[in-house]
Amino acid sequence: MKWTILFVLFVIVISCGQQNNTQHLQTQIDSLQNKLDKTYKPGFGEFMSSIQVHHEKLWFAGQAQNWKLADFEMGEIKEALDGIREYNTDRPEAASLPMIDPAIDSLNSAIAQKNPQLFKSSFVLLTNTCNNCHHATKHEFNVIKIPDTPPFSNQVFKMQ
Repeated sequence: MKWTILFVLFVIVISCGQQNNTQHLQTQIDSLQNKLDKTYKPGFGEFMSSIQVHHEKLWFAGQAQNWKLADFEMGEIKEALDGIREYNTDRPEAASLPMIDPAIDSLNSAIAQKNPQLFKSSFVLLTNTCNNCHHATKHEFNVIKIPDTPPFSNQVFKMQ
């Protein structure tokens, strides 16, 4: 009987310890979730601004037939689009992103072929697709055009 009482007390003590430990772990989980919820998440506009800069640099790289730089800028545009897909799924505009894929594919092909004429027509397609997407998502006031002035005076676009 004495051993039975000791065993029951032992089980109760262990159970209380586990209950306390479970509460402690839940508190830690809640704290970490709170920190995660407040972690910086890039906004849709930040990604779009990045795409606009790389769109502009892409144009001047293609005009200079600097295919390595053009390929790099396409990678940067893809990275920004992937960022939207990862971080901005709550934005309805993100659902329209697939419409840009054919223009991206066309530009990648032009760059791989090092074809200036195909690059130009593909770039026009990309620019028009951006504007069509803006129109479809009620952002028609944001019109993109083929650039006429290099975005940065401290970058050389011609191959050295």
